[in-house]
Amino acid sequence: MIKYKVSKHCVHEPISRKTFVIINYLFLTGVTIVSLMPLVNILAMSFSDTLAVAANEVKFWPVGFTFTSYSHVIANATFYTSFLISVKRAVLGVSINMILSILAAYPLSKADSVFRARKFYVWVFMFTMVFSGGVVPLFMVVKYTHIYNTIWALIFPGAVNVFNILILMNFFRELPGEIEESAFIDGAGHWTILFKIYLPLAKAALATLVLFFFVEHWNSWFDGLIYMSNKERYPLQTYLQSILAIPDVSKMTPQELEAFGKINIRSIKAAEIFIAAVPILAVYPFLQKYFTKGIVLGSVKG
Repeated sequence: MIKYKVSKHCVHEPISRKTFVIINYLFLTGVTIVSLMPLVNILAMSFSDTLAVAANEVKFWPVGFTFTSYSHVIANATFYTSFLISVKRAVLGVSINMILSILAAYPLSKADSVFRARKFYVWVFMFTMVFSGGVVPLFMVVKYTHIYNTIWALIFPGAVNVFNILILMNFFRELPGEIEESAFIDGAGHWTILFKIYLPLAKAALATLVLFFFVEHWNSWFDGLIYMSNKERYPLQTYLQSILAIPDVSKMTPQELEAFGKINIRSIKAAEIFIAAVPILAVYPFLQKYFTKGIVLGSVKG
């Protein structure tokens, strides 16, 4: 038998393919630039002098470079308290969210023959996605369960996220059934299969859910506004929103009033955006590498 080898240099891409790739790269580069321009403008305003911001002289580079806006935001000790509350909320909230999501997604991923009540629970979960009691009944539940004005009021009402449970459930259902069958033959139980097999194979899905839950807890501000009567218990986003929307001038010292008069509200808003975004920007690069779906390839040998 005669074998023919085709050199790589003999294989040429069609001109239409090359044109498509070039246009695609140019288009995506343009979209990236257009998307980053507003962020660069906000960052420049946060470091610019208040007069330059008021005169709309700031474009993509700070004018009259200054840290005045950031100094004003973090001058109050309440800022640090709110920051620590948000960190505590994110750690506790993400942990509880992940535990409940895993414990709910694993049994729901089983076949009806294994978990006969599966359809009933799926309908119950789906019902909660479509219908809601509203803010007032939820507030009454928080109040009469005696978690009002505590950190748990920011965590328990959203502890079960049905959408993320469905994401994890579908990921578990896509895992090859032969893995579970072989584990059962070796004497493993459901807890062993869940923690020793399913979770290690689901790193991509788990990392995605961790990011979703972290962003949800970190960016939430409305629940802190209605569940916290004391401003000293506000999470970071609620604190930043409160000083931006209604600055409490009556409680400011003469020095703070003088500093506040020298600051443009747009500069403060820009500084708040980046202060709140720093934790997200710090966490995302470490989770991005798990955003892949080929993690179970080769786990089953035929």
